[in-house]
Amino acid sequence: MTNLAISLLIGVLSGAGVYLVLRAQTFPVVLGLTLMSYGVNLFLFTMGRLHTAAPAVVGATEKSTDALPQALVLTAIVIAFAMTAFVIVLALKARAAMGNDHVDGTHIPRAEQTSGKQEEPRG
Repeated sequence: MTNLAISLLIGVLSGAGVYLVLRAQTFPVVLGLTLMSYGVNLFLFTMGRLHTAAPAVVGATEKSTDALPQALVLTAIVIAFAMTAFVIVLALKARAAMGNDHVDGTHIPRAEQTSGKQEEPRG
């Protein structure tokens, strides 16, 4: 039962992440990337076949836990957090430069957005 629940959770996280990545605004794309990284982290963690109450030292007991999946997930969490912060700053900079938050590259200068035509420089 728990395998089915974890599999469904990984599928829901990945599916929702893909759906949000395909949106046209930057904030849903960032949320989608975050959800996909959670799904991948959960997948890596469950594929490590972790045992509860087992030491990570080989030979200490009959049942030992592999520490590699835990280290991979911890590293992936740190990298995902840094990349999320970078993408948010990049999206804010793009919104300030272009005046919109679309990811398709549509650029409408601010002067054309407000008045419909470019203003003459005062001098």
